[in-house]
Amino acid sequence: MADWEPVFRALLASRGGALRSYAYLLTGDATTASDLVQEALTRVFSRRRIGADVNELEAYVRRAMLNQYIDSRRRLKRWNATRHLLVDVPHHDDDQLAVADEVRQALAALSPKQRACVVLRYYEDLTITEIADELDCAEGTVKRHLADARTKLATQLGVTEESTQ
Repeated sequence: MADWEPVFRALLASRGGALRSYAYLLTGDATTASDLVQEALTRVFSRRRIGADVNELEAYVRRAMLNQYIDSRRRLKRWNATRHLLVDVPHHDDDQLAVADEVRQALAALSPKQRACVVLRYYEDLTITEIADELDCAEGTVKRHLADARTKLATQLGVTEESTQ
């Protein structure tokens, strides 16, 4: 057995569900979330120096997932901007979606940074300062992303200020 396997097994046994939940909140799709977790674990455990502390490893895997999610969204945005030059894009009518799908769509409408800020703030329960450190940006930038995200989500979901009080 390789020297990293016991740590890998311990991480998956104790925190695997939390990692999958985190990935699902970022991506909004179970299959994509599983791929994100797998890719992050591959990246983290392919490094030669791996610590034995499960909490540190989990934080490292979460950071790898967040970076990979943001990078993949940038690539997808670039692809969507140019793919019409290569193929016909079919248009689908999404009017029959349920309320849960409306929330997923609203989250999908956020920019990668906005969605990351929302997940880190409301799922991870991080402070503005911690989010700024995690995303390597200014606190004001995090506040702007959160404010823009809340406005966009409220508009998309038809939430009024009276209904939140």
